[in-house]
Amino acid sequence: LTEGGCVFLSEVTLALLDAATDKDSEVQEQVRKSILTLGKQQPDRVLAMCQDYLLKHPKLVVTHRVVILRTIELIVGCRIEEISPSRIKSIISLASDEMTRSKVIPDWQQAASNILVAVGNKHINDIMEEILSKFQPGVLPHFFVVQTLANLSDSNVYGMVPFLNAILGTMLPMLSMAKQDNMKWVFSSALSHFSDSILEYLANLDKAPDPSVRKDTFSSDIYAAFEILFNNWLQSREPKLRLTVAEAVGSMCHLMASDKLEEQIPRLVPAILSLYKKNNEHYIISKSLCQVLDASFNMGSRVLETQLEALLFALHQQVSAPVDYSNPPTVKNHNEVLRCFSLIANSFPDRLVMFVLQKLENSNERSRMGSLAVLRHLINSSTSTMESKKLLILASIRQPMADHSNKVKKRVVQVISAMAHHGYLELEGGELLVRFIVQHCALPDTYQEVTNESLRSMCDNTLHLLTTTVGRLADVLWPKLLYYLTPSQYSNATTPLCKSLIVLGNKKKNNQEPSFKIDFTQEALDDDKWVCQLAAESTRYLPTYNNALEEKSFLYRCIGVTLQHCFNKELVKKQLHELLLAARHNDAVEREGVAMGVGLCANSHLEGTLAKLDEFGKSDAFKKSPSIFNLLKERNDVEVEKVKSTLILCYGQVAVNAPPEKILNRIDQDILRCISKHFNTKVLGIKVETKDLTMKLSLIQSVGLIAKAISECVKKQGYIFSRKQELITVMLDFIKAEQADALRTPVRQLVMSTCQTLSVIVAKWHILNAVSPTYSGASLQALYKDTLAALQELLKSVLAKDPTPDGLQNVFKHIESWLSSGQDHERERAITATAHILAYYLDNLTVKNMVSFHNLGALLGRLSPRCSDPVPAVRAAAVDCIHTLLYIQLRYEGFSLDYKDESVDSLLSLKDRLENPDHSVLYKTCSDLTKRLPQQQLTTLVFMLFEGLVDSQTNCCRASTVILNTLLKNRGGGLQDMGFICTLLRITVLLYYVQVRVAVGQTVLILASQHLQTVINTLVNQPLPYDNWISEMWMALGADPIVANQIMEMVMEKLSIMAPYVDKKESFMRGGTTKVATNQPLAVTFVCLVLRAMAKHAGPRLPAIVECLCPLLNNIYECQRITVTAFFSELLNHHVVTELMLVDVLMNNMMERISDPCCTVRMLAVRGLGNIAVGSPEKVHTLTALTLTHPNCYDIHSFLLQLLTLNQENDDIRCASIHLMGNLSTFGSGEQVFKDQIHNVLVSLLLHLVDPNPEVVKACKYAMRVCAPVVGSEQITAMFQNHLHEDKSLHYGEFINDLTKYLEHHSHLNMGTITKGKVKKIPSFPSKIRSHSVRLLILIICVCSFTGLVMLLQDPDPVVRVKAAEAMGHFH
Repeated sequence: LTEGGCVFLSEVTLALLDAATDKDSEVQEQVRKSILTLGKQQPDRVLAMCQDYLLKHPKLVVTHRVVILRTIELIVGCRIEEISPSRIKSIISLASDEMTRSKVIPDWQQAASNILVAVGNKHINDIMEEILSKFQPGVLPHFFVVQTLANLSDSNVYGMVPFLNAILGTMLPMLSMAKQDNMKWVFSSALSHFSDSILEYLANLDKAPDPSVRKDTFSSDIYAAFEILFNNWLQSREPKLRLTVAEAVGSMCHLMASDKLEEQIPRLVPAILSLYKKNNEHYIISKSLCQVLDASFNMGSRVLETQLEALLFALHQQVSAPVDYSNPPTVKNHNEVLRCFSLIANSFPDRLVMFVLQKLENSNERSRMGSLAVLRHLINSSTSTMESKKLLILASIRQPMADHSNKVKKRVVQVISAMAHHGYLELEGGELLVRFIVQHCALPDTYQEVTNESLRSMCDNTLHLLTTTVGRLADVLWPKLLYYLTPSQYSNATTPLCKSLIVLGNKKKNNQEPSFKIDFTQEALDDDKWVCQLAAESTRYLPTYNNALEEKSFLYRCIGVTLQHCFNKELVKKQLHELLLAARHNDAVEREGVAMGVGLCANSHLEGTLAKLDEFGKSDAFKKSPSIFNLLKERNDVEVEKVKSTLILCYGQVAVNAPPEKILNRIDQDILRCISKHFNTKVLGIKVETKDLTMKLSLIQSVGLIAKAISECVKKQGYIFSRKQELITVMLDFIKAEQADALRTPVRQLVMSTCQTLSVIVAKWHILNAVSPTYSGASLQALYKDTLAALQELLKSVLAKDPTPDGLQNVFKHIESWLSSGQDHERERAITATAHILAYYLDNLTVKNMVSFHNLGALLGRLSPRCSDPVPAVRAAAVDCIHTLLYIQLRYEGFSLDYKDESVDSLLSLKDRLENPDHSVLYKTCSDLTKRLPQQQLTTLVFMLFEGLVDSQTNCCRASTVILNTLLKNRGGGLQDMGFICTLLRITVLLYYVQVRVAVGQTVLILASQHLQTVINTLVNQPLPYDNWISEMWMALGADPIVANQIMEMVMEKLSIMAPYVDKKESFMRGGTTKVATNQPLAVTFVCLVLRAMAKHAGPRLPAIVECLCPLLNNIYECQRITVTAFFSELLNHHVVTELMLVDVLMNNMMERISDPCCTVRMLAVRGLGNIAVGSPEKVHTLTALTLTHPNCYDIHSFLLQLLTLNQENDDIRCASIHLMGNLSTFGSGEQVFKDQIHNVLVSLLLHLVDPNPEVVKACKYAMRVCAPVVGSEQITAMFQNHLHEDKSLHYGEFINDLTKYLEHHSHLNMGTITKGKVKKIPSFPSKIRSHSVRLLILIICVCSFTGLVMLLQDPDPVVRVKAAEAMGHFH
């Protein structure tokens, strides 16, 4: 920092230190953060300020000193490496003095101690030098000296342990000098910390600085301290001291000599156990006991066994105590006690297990729960020890399983879960444990302390856990869990049982395990009497499932299978009659179930089933009144239609389930005849076709089933399906009758599935536009998916008949028009269907001879633009289509089926990024892949891409142009057919679409670069006057320097040799003549208007062009003078003329043309002079300045500036004043009075950028943007212009920070004048502006004054004080 910067930082830090005890806690916290922020940047200087502040204010209140000391600690903690050694020593001295200056004042001295600990992490030697000077032999040290040593041993183990031997030697005599409990406590705590640090050091000797340190180095001193603590202090009446001594004793045991520890165990263990009765907090006691046990077992104690009984008894009491999970110490105590049991299990497993199992027999709830907790812990943690005890534990767990307490049962479930993970359930008796879980999955609801619901939920989760995570239990649970499904006492457990069975069954099925298949009924089904009775009983139970139709449908199928095994034909007919008579035909699920049951029965009883169906069809249920008067209202007409639907479905199921060798002879006479009779009704001898949807759907399904049956049969035997065409016609009529723009019924889906089986293509593809993808319910969404899947399968079946390029094209032509639909869902369906048929074509492609895939170009041209479709699903499917097409082409080129092409496969990597696609990558990839197209298919692809220019989706239009332009650029030179090129240009001329006009202009330019003469002739011969589109094409040609130069040469040549018009006699009767423009020269002249684009793209060539055109300004033809003047006028509108130093030449020419006899030329000349304001603004600026200082100009500036009242309370006046300031900049930006006024109000403008009124903020942004040049800095002007837009949000803090940086580098700005008097006015602003003014004051302070920020630090509003403190943290 500079000297001024150091002074400034000192002022800021001092102000913050003064405010450190602000009455508001948030302000206090922010002050602390700001001092810390400054300290992180300038640690030495800020620490020095803090130190000096404490030294200069010895009587500072404690709370104030504590805040400063804590801040010092934080700075030291995060910047210890950057603090100078001299500063470290002074900080150590300060902290030591603060820590020991008076008697114990915890907050103050603890803060000082923490500083020493923080420094000690890096400078342990300096710290120890200071601390040990106050830790002298024979003198009882200050409380916090000992506390600091203890904390240092924790924070810097490797630094402190080398000092501990000496510290212990000094400390031992002090122990007997300690008379007060607080000193005994701190010594005990220190010994505990020292012991833990030594143990950590010894456990990590490989990382230690002195690996020669050994345990016996400290043993004698530790034992001497142990005797004092154990013999004298452990019996203290102060509970806190007793617990600390116990904790220290536990830690010290590990460092004692083995013989000394063995000698003390008979006294030590009972003494620690006795503390449980003397203290309410047991965690420390259990932790100490655990350490004593660990040390004893590690050194192989023999006398510990004598203490085992008392030890187990006390531990069991502790483990049986209720655990309050909202109270962490009780949880910790429980865990420490369980750890003690684990240690005992390693040395005395038999005695421990017998003790726990004996305790399990105790019916006391608390005791039993404690025993179960220990048992569960031992099963999980002592696996090898418990291995030989498994059968004993299995036998003993039965007793608590019979406990009536739900608390105990929950603990039993936890034990069973642990046993399952360690192989207990596979042993004999393990099945009982599974049954226990299932039983409690079926518990009814109750209201106990631990409810049945809670226990049941736990058992549900446990069963699921065992099923999914314990693989070894699969053979235990399967198929045993099935046995629990039928007994009534387990009915409430059905759901968890089924979930587990599904998981187990799927695992076994996927692994193809033989145990997956279970046959429970094989023997029973051989008994005909039993089978008949089963069928009858099942039929009788059908009505009980009226509210569970899926289950009822399953029961119908079961009855059908059962009837297959029935030999009693009369009983079969009876059961069929009952099924048909009792069925609820109005329900679709039930109709399907009845039909499937009847069909399954027909597998063994075809004759009887058909006879029963025919008989039922002639029954009274189907009779209608033939009266003409009853035609419109027949009894039960709806019910009759539904019964007929059931019968029609039955015939279809009979066909598909009947024996193949018997069914073909029955199709026409017995099945189709009956179906037709039921579907078509005769009224008074007239055939009436039903309009009932249910019957239609049933007929379609039935025809599909019949077709499926026939297709299976004809594989083995010949058959001519005579009624096939009749059925196809009926199916197509059904589709035609459907509403074309909506999908409300499954007719389309079923018809297409049926037609697939009948092997015929449907001519009308209504499915593609049938329904919008906004569904009214899940069922409609499923219907849409099923229908689309049926369409795809139908397309595949048609393609399978002719798997050639021509066959593929025949299928694709039905989908093609939908690819460019304006409806998203129609494009998505079309591209999805295309992807499926292309994948099917590739999978089934067999290339015997190398032939041409002649429609590759046409398909690529249609599909590649869809890669940029706005719908992500369409983009992804389009990439799949192109990927498949290119692999089809590779197959036709002779590559093998397993050949992989990297460039083609690169398409797939794009799919993952299609959610937010990079269109440039898509375009490039698709364009690169078109290079693979054979030359003979290039013309087709180009035409297809031209058609894509009028796609309904703008993105796809753009994609077409990019691919087209890339294709023409790379391969357009090979197009030799001039007629084809002219046709392309004529198509281009007809295309005027805003979204692609720029890209199509590029297409024309590419063609011109390859076939210039053809392009120019085509464009010149367009009808006059040229429209905007033709003009833009000329502009596109002018944008290329090379092409533009060639065109100019052609233009100049034609202008020089051809007259722009010819004189033509008006008539024979009148002698005058009329000037008639010649077509081509006039067109060439008009091109000069378009060439203004060259000002943007062909700058270096402009001087030569201007030189060529200047003589034409004096041409005798007005049209040529107009053209050149307009061209020059447009050039003056571009800054390029200044760079090329053409301004003077062009301006002189414009001045000359002002006197041109042609009015149009004069008008264009004046326009050109006006354009100088854009092309060369500095000249206009000079002219404006001269005008403003002219003596005849009214001096209104000072008067208007008097009106500017930016701090008005009225928002409207304030807004209007600020806006007026901006408007005046147009006239007065060069006047000194205006500059002074801008400087005068700049601070106010900056403050009002956060005005509560958004209109005022907009006005400020506008005024500052237009007045920015007056400030006198190009950087600040650019900053205002870029960031202060009315419609954009502004990050005020960042804006002020950036402005500050710029001002620091502009010393010529008189910020003293700018800020003069503004600081004192800040309190008059609203609170919101005052809080934001902090940022602005940073700017002012950097260049002027610090007073304002200090003033805001004392503001009555705490929000403002917080902001001020926050701001001060930035001055570093």
